[in-house]
Amino acid sequence: MEGFRMRALSAMVIFSAAAFVSGCAATIDQSGLEQRTVQAIGRPVGQFSIAERSEETGGRINYTVHTPEGASYRCYLYGATGFQKAMTFGQTPHSDAICTAMAGAQSRGTPAPAAAASRARGGEACNALLKAAGRC
Repeated sequence: MEGFRMRALSAMVIFSAAAFVSGCAATIDQSGLEQRTVQAIGRPVGQFSIAERSEETGGRINYTVHTPEGASYRCYLYGATGFQKAMTFGQTPHSDAICTAMAGAQSRGTPAPAAAASRARGGEACNALLKAAGRC
């Protein structure tokens, strides 16, 4: 009888561990990743490719985006994990994609969007706050 309890307990521990580990992976598919990337980089689906996708625990997905013109972006987003979806009955949304243009990654002499921003006095990048303050 004692052996049966040990086997049952072992099976339950293994099942629980497998359920926990499988619940840590993000549940967003390629289409969802592309749609969020469209919003982040301002290009329609088909005008970029997604490469080097990797997932971290907690649902963070890191990836690189390349355009035919040679532009390159490093992006990430948080996708709801299986565990999060189960605990919220599927109501946990995925985040928006956050993308950063990689400097020097564009061809044809076109500067990356971050470098293309006009410069403020003193060499600082001109952003919306500096523009509103009349500093650039």
